[in-house]
Amino acid sequence: MADKDLTERGIANQVKGNAKELEGKVRGAVGDATDDHSEHLKGHAQELKGKAQKKFGEAQKDADKEI
Repeated sequence: MADKDLTERGIANQVKGNAKELEGKVRGAVGDATDDHSEHLKGHAQELKGKAQKKFGEAQKDADKEI
């Protein structure tokens, strides 16, 4: 049961990470379009957080395979 939970959490983190990454890309593009450097940086930071969360989810799923 614990293994399944780890896989499910990994998938959930991947999905949430993808959403954050996409939202960050959009936010950064809006910052570029409006010439708002601060918004561009916030979007880029959010994009990186999403990538990190996605990688964490992948690691969770990989760890489940090793168990």
